[in-house]
Amino acid sequence: MSTVTFPRIVATDLDGTLLTSDGTVSPRTRKALRAARTAGADIVFVTARAPRGIREIAGQAGVTGTAICSNGAIVYDLATDEITASSPLDPRAAREVAQALAQALPGIGLAVETGRNVLTEAAYTRRVEHDLAFYREVSSVFDEDQPIVKLLALSPAHTADEMYAAVSAAIGHLAEVTYSGVEGLLEISAPGVTKAVTLDRLCRERGFGAGDVVAFGDMPNDLAVLMYAGAGYAMANAHPLVLSAAAHRTLSNDEDGVAVVLESLLA
Repeated sequence: MSTVTFPRIVATDLDGTLLTSDGTVSPRTRKALRAARTAGADIVFVTARAPRGIREIAGQAGVTGTAICSNGAIVYDLATDEITASSPLDPRAAREVAQALAQALPGIGLAVETGRNVLTEAAYTRRVEHDLAFYREVSSVFDEDQPIVKLLALSPAHTADEMYAAVSAAIGHLAEVTYSGVEGLLEISAPGVTKAVTLDRLCRERGFGAGDVVAFGDMPNDLAVLMYAGAGYAMANAHPLVLSAAAHRTLSNDEDGVAVVLESLLA
C-alpha cells in the first residue's frame, strides 16, 4: 500500500486566501491548520503585510514560528516579535524608481513601509484601518533615514494592472515590482526580493525543498510562490493572472479553500 507524505511546509498568503472577507480565520480553517501541524507541517504565513499586521491573526489561527512579511523583505519570529532578517531597498535605487514612477504616472503618491511603521507623503492618501496608529506623514519619504522595506506607490486614477504595465519595464532593473489587489497600488522591493525567494531560503535552512511545500495565494505577488511550491493552489477568488498560471485551484477564501485542500491531503 502506497503512502502519501504530508507537506512539510504549508505556505499561505493571508488576505483573500487564508482569511475570510471580514479578515478573520474561520473555525474550519483553524481546525485544518491544527491538524496539519499535528501531521508534521510547519505553517508559514507568506504575506504582503508587515509584522505588526499578523500577530493577532497568528493568535486566531493558532500559528507560531516564522512568518515571511512585506512580500519577502522581512523574516519575522512570531514568538519573540523580532524581525530576524530584512532586505530593504537601496535608497538611491528607490529615488530612481520614484523618478520613473513620477514620469510614467504623474500625481502618484509615495509611502515607505519601514517594517515597524509607514511614512507617507501628502499625495499618498490610502489608510489601512488596523494600521492607523503606525502612519506618519512626512514631506519626503527619502529624507527620514528609515529602511525602505517596501516603497508603496498610489495612483487613484489607475488600476494596479495599468500601473504595473506602465512602469514595470522602466524600473524592473532597479527593483521588484508587484501588487496585491488594492486598486491603484504598487508594492516595490529590493531586486531579487520576492515571497518565493525568501521562502526558498527558509526551506533550505530547514533541509526542505520545493517539493515539500504546498502553497496558497490569490494575487500577483503570490504567483512566484505558487510556481515555486511542489503544489501551488490559486483561490477561486484569485486574480485572473493567478488563475491562469497556477497548476491547482481550490475554493474561495470565504469557502475555506485552504482548509478544503489540507483536509483532502490529510485524508
